[in-house]
Amino acid sequence: VQGYIIENVNPFGSGFFRKASQVKENGEIMGAQVKGVAHAAFNVSDMEKAIKFYEDVLGFEKAFELQHPTTGEPWIVYLHAGGNQFIELFYGGVNGQEYKDENIGYSHLCLEVEDIQKIADQITQAGWVLDSPVSQGMDKNWQCWTHDPDHNRIELMQMEEDSLQCRFLKEHNL
Repeated sequence: VQGYIIENVNPFGSGFFRKASQVKENGEIMGAQVKGVAHAAFNVSDMEKAIKFYEDVLGFEKAFELQHPTTGEPWIVYLHAGGNQFIELFYGGVNGQEYKDENIGYSHLCLEVEDIQKIADQITQAGWVLDSPVSQGMDKNWQCWTHDPDHNRIELMQMEEDSLQCRFLKEHNL
């Protein structure tokens, strides 16, 4: 790879997204097909509790709801998580899975926040538990951990200018 071309892309009429396309040594442009993470999806055991947590504790907004195409029953609730990102909540979850470090697959959802202490206080003031208090991680970002009503692990992270992630983004002009 010779370098990157950075484009400001505005498909939705407000704000912008930065799209990086790789440029090969021969000058050929290889556009990035993946623009970002559109949503994370969770099966939930109690939709009202899940919506209350994501809206009241984390500040998400219910965007819309879909009915099942064959039964017409409530099926999916979309919550806006910021930017182009959503959380999908599916009705009917019944088999909770206990998290273990050695499990294969999903580990946790990480949400970037402006002020780690403010979100930590917001979580505890709403009556929820911090599974891990505010601390600085090995990547130099500030983090704390909680979980949703179905015990899905959630990391909250405040990005620091000298973090490994920010260094990568700066090095690649992203």
